[in-house]
Parts: sequence; structure tokens; C-alpha cells
Amino acid sequence: MYTIKELQKIISEEIDIEIKRLNGLEPKNLYEPIAYTLAMGGKRLRPVMVLLAYNLFSDKVEKAIHAAIAIEVFHNFTLLHDDIMDEADVRRNSPTVHKKYNKNIAILSGDAMSIMAYNYLQNSESKNLPNMVQLFSQTALEVCEGQQFDMDFETKMNVSIHQYLNMIRLKTAVLLACSLKIGALAANAPETTADLLYVFGLDLGIAFQLQDDLLDVYADQNIFGKKTGGDILSNKKTFLLLKALELSNQQTKIELLDWIDRKDFDPDEKIAAVKQIYNKLNIKDITINSIEDFYQSAISIWNEIDLPIETKAELLQLAQMIMERDR
Repeated sequence: MYTIKELQKIISEEIDIEIKRLNGLEPKNLYEPIAYTLAMGGKRLRPVMVLLAYNLFSDKVEKAIHAAIAIEVFHNFTLLHDDIMDEADVRRNSPTVHKKYNKNIAILSGDAMSIMAYNYLQNSESKNLPNMVQLFSQTALEVCEGQQFDMDFETKMNVSIHQYLNMIRLKTAVLLACSLKIGALAANAPETTADLLYVFGLDLGIAFQLQDDLLDVYADQNIFGKKTGGDILSNKKTFLLLKALELSNQQTKIELLDWIDRKDFDPDEKIAAVKQIYNKLNIKDITINSIEDFYQSAISIWNEIDLPIETKAELLQLAQMIMERDR
């Protein structure tokens, strides 16, 4: 079995090769931004999950490389288009594609990435390729649904926790789940095991996003790598904000809504005031408990996966690594 670090090294080397190839293609204004996006790096979590799931059933992880790159290219396509919609200037400490080039180039390069992802996937050698493509297509559509729900929530104040959890399931969790299941399908794993890996990925993905919500408010800024409180300043409907609105008495809710409605404010003052409300309502601990609930649900699924404990040990290590992250 490969370790997570070994799989990260394998996929990073393969993506570096692909970056060099893309930088040599014409037209440059189409392919160079794609290479630039992939070169921004990141943890390569999703492609590692593809390889890890494949490795549960076979040591020949090179046969899952095409599927892993497909997932990574698609994920980065969603980030590229998200940055355009959010008018974000920076991604991973670098200018976003639409800032470095322009919006039209970014849109077209993103479109090309979504198509290229299918090309990578179809190079996979597996008798399950039709099922892999079907799952990938379903996931791609669900990610778009999640993004639309997220945008819809920007102008709604009556968003429920249930609606929010469904949104992050679609926007974030389904791609993690897809990564694991596609890796298993590529290795021709039993259908029941592939399905369990999918559910494991869903629970882990929701815990992952809830942790993102928490880190944006409570992370150590020196470790987090950017200023905390961005979600508070943008009035983003996170688990923390929705839970605070749900638990507030009338006076506290009025105070919280006042900060949300204000157009003119000092950023540090707003962050401090909203965080104080969160602290009063014990929102941090409530969020931690919710993260733990989804994590434990994932672990119960891990226990159901009919493989030797030593075989699936790296899968558990991945889950623990995700839960222990601080940025």
C-alpha cells in the first residue's frame, strides 16, 4: 500500500508533466491560464483520494492517473469560475486567472478545462468506464447545483441549517465522494464497496466544509495564511451564522441582523462584534460537535468497508488528516 505522501508525490509529478505540455500548446491564451491554474498547487486532496481508493484493490495506481487528473482539472475549473463569480483577486497567494489575464480568457479557459476533464477520464482503462463517466457527469451537475444554491442564499435570510447542509453536500462533498468511488470503480471494485466509499466521502466532505466555516472565524491567522473573518465581512451564510440566527433571542438577533445590513462599517469592528455574538451563543463548540458527528458517521462507514484493517488504514489516516488541518 502507498502512503498518502507517496500518492501526493505521484500525482504532483504527473500534473507537473501535464502543466509543461499545456504550456506548449496553442492558442497560448487558452492553455497557458489552465497550466497557471494547475500550477497554483494545493493539497491535491481529490486526486489523491482517487489513487487511494484504487490502491485499496490494486497496487498499480498508475492505471488510475487519468481519472485522478480528470478530478483535479475539474476541481480547478470550478475554482476558476468561482473566482470570477465572487470577483476574487487572489487564490492560493497568487492573482486569480481573471485578474492575471482577463475575464473572457478565464471563462473560456474554464470551459476548456471542463471538457478536458472528460478527455482525461475517458483515457482510463477500466471495464467500469461507462459507470465512471456517468458518475462524473452526475457529480459535475450537482456541483453546479450547489454553486447556484450558494449564490441564491446570498439574498435570502431564511436559509435553514438543512438547506445549508444540502448546499455544501452538493458544492463540496459530492466531489470528494466521487473521487473515492471513481477510484474504486477504476479498480473494478465490488459495487457495494464502491458505494460505501461514496457515502464515506460524503460525510467526510460535509465535515470538511463545516471545518472551513469554523477556520474562517477561529483559525490562528499565522497558520491559516490569511486574515480570518472573511465570511463575516461578506455576510456569507455559513453554518456558524445560520446557527447563531437560529439560537439568538430577539435582542441578539436584532444586533446580528444590524451588522449584516450595515453598508458602512469598520471591518475589524464587525468581525469582533459578530464573533462576540458567536462566543455568547457557544457557536464554536456547537460547530465542532457537528463536525464530529459527520466525522463519526464517516468512521462508522469505514468500519463497514469489507477490507482488512491494514489495507484501509491509509483511508482512515486521510480522514484524520482532514479533521486535524488548521488551514
